[in-house]
Amino acid sequence: MLKTYQGSCHCGEVRFEADLDLTQSSFRCNCSICRRNRFWPAVAKEDGFRLLTGEDYLTEYLFNTKKNQHFFCKVCGVRAFGVGNDTPIGKMYGVNIGCLEGVTEEELSNVPITYVDGMNDRQEPPQYFSHL
Repeated sequence: MLKTYQGSCHCGEVRFEADLDLTQSSFRCNCSICRRNRFWPAVAKEDGFRLLTGEDYLTEYLFNTKKNQHFFCKVCGVRAFGVGNDTPIGKMYGVNIGCLEGVTEEELSNVPITYVDGMNDRQEPPQYFSHL
């Protein structure tokens, strides 16, 4: 069931709200960027994400195909969300679950996770994933 969550980067300059269903799978990936910054996204559809404040505090990073936008807070460096522009569901937002407010440790431990082998551009789990 969709629920609206509030979230922010660590310093609070970037604030957002997102309509998410945390009973649906989240994602952990071993690609070069996700592995390095431990990104743990839940998926929000295009109309289910609203940046409330901090647009001026965001910096964008593009790499490889430059289809996906990776946003970081210029102050604290936290990656609160990213934008997938070429996905099976169209444009979507990957919202960093660790940036959500009001989610208990128990709720976090129950969020289902799909592991993907982004390092090898495959949607299947990589051979090793417990570290992700």
